[in-house]
Amino acid sequence: MAEYQKVEYIIGKDGKITEKVIEASGSTCTQTTQGLEKAVGVVESQELLPEYYDGEENLTNTETQSL
Repeated sequence: MAEYQKVEYIIGKDGKITEKVIEASGSTCTQTTQGLEKAVGVVESQELLPEYYDGEENLTNTETQSL
């Protein structure tokens, strides 16, 4: 059975959209939003929260992404 993720979207007065994956860790965050980001267009920037680096899969690989 698929696991559900909660994603929060904030649309500013300038039209800029901010998205935040709630209660997820590791690469689950980026995998959850990948499809929608691809569908809506260009991602100007991406800030990875500390939760991204939680879990065994990321203990040896830490990076900052900017798209």
